[in-house]
Order: sequence, then C-alpha cells, then structure tokens
Amino acid sequence: TGERYRFVRFDLADAARIDETLAPELSALASAKLSSVCLLNNAATAGPVGTLGKLAAGEIASSLAVNLAAVVALTNLFCRVFADPALPRRVINVSSGAAQTALAGESVYCVAKAGMEMLTKALAVEQQAPGFRAIAVRPGVIDTDMQVFARSQSKDVLPSVELFQGFHRDGRLVAPDVVAAKIVRRLVEDEVEHGRTYSYQEL
Repeated sequence: TGERYRFVRFDLADAARIDETLAPELSALASAKLSSVCLLNNAATAGPVGTLGKLAAGEIASSLAVNLAAVVALTNLFCRVFADPALPRRVINVSSGAAQTALAGESVYCVAKAGMEMLTKALAVEQQAPGFRAIAVRPGVIDTDMQVFARSQSKDVLPSVELFQGFHRDGRLVAPDVVAAKIVRRLVEDEVEHGRTYSYQEL
C-alpha cells in the first residue's frame, strides 16, 4: 500500500546515479517523524563466474558496481540524509562466508563481500553517535536463485561448484523467510555490537 511502502525501480549497476535518483526519496522519508531508521544492503549478483584471466572487464565492473560500489554509495547517502545524531540509525550489510574464504571461480564476488565487511568496520570508526550501529551478517547458505545458478555451472567455469552442489544434496539450504525473520529479530530489533560481523549461528 502507498501509505506504508515506497518503491523505486533502479539499476544498482549504475551506482553513480544513486544520489540523484534516491536522495529525494530518502529526504522525504527523513522529513517524517521517525523513531529509528535502518538500511539493509542485500542486493547482489552472483556473476561473473570464472577464474581470473577468463573474465570480461565489463562483467567485473558491473558486478562490483552492484555488489560493492552501490553498497558504499547507498550507505554514504544514508549517512548524509539521516545525519541527526539523536535518531537511532542502523546499517546492516548482508555479507557471505565468501568474504573470508576464497572460492575458485567466484573471486569477484569474494572481493565484493570482503569489501562490504571492511565498510562495516569503517563505519564503526567514523560514525560515533551513540545510536548509530553498523553490522554485517553472513547469513549462511540460503535456498535462492543464486544457489541454483552456482550449482548449475560446469567445473571448468566454477571449480568450486561441488561445494554448492553439496549444500543442495545434503539439505543444508535454509529457506529465505527463515533467515529473514532471524535477521529482523536479532539484528534489526535487538542490541548489536558496532562494526561486528555476525554469523548465521549467532542469529
């Protein structure tokens, strides 16, 4: 319904246009009486897959735009628009175990997720207002189209494909709504440690 939700259609690969496109919407939201505000950076793309030396530069740039540059730009805009130190603010960056563990054929994705976790740490040293919290979460292996995409690749393209196939075969994939509920309950509504990365087991 229009009273509770505002939708903006935007291609995050065009990260340079985030300010001009989204600033009016966020400013309108900031003018309302808010008890708190939360930015959840969750959008991502799994591609390109393939080992370095076999990727196209344009694919690399587009992937990093969505998975990292847009995250930094959105967070920058969030900090600018919601600058009132008295307003409780929270940034939640949805990361991945790939931020810590390199996966052959997923190097671009790994780089982006590692950058997202460093952004979380940077926010912790830059944003010192008592009500500001930035955290990252590695939500585990979720039953999404990204998992379907990964396990459908050939080993020549994605040498780590057996890892993803094993997640599916062994029944380790968790439903998205289950993970989302845990994130809201533990990381949106509860107290959190500024700058910390949380694992699925901690939700």
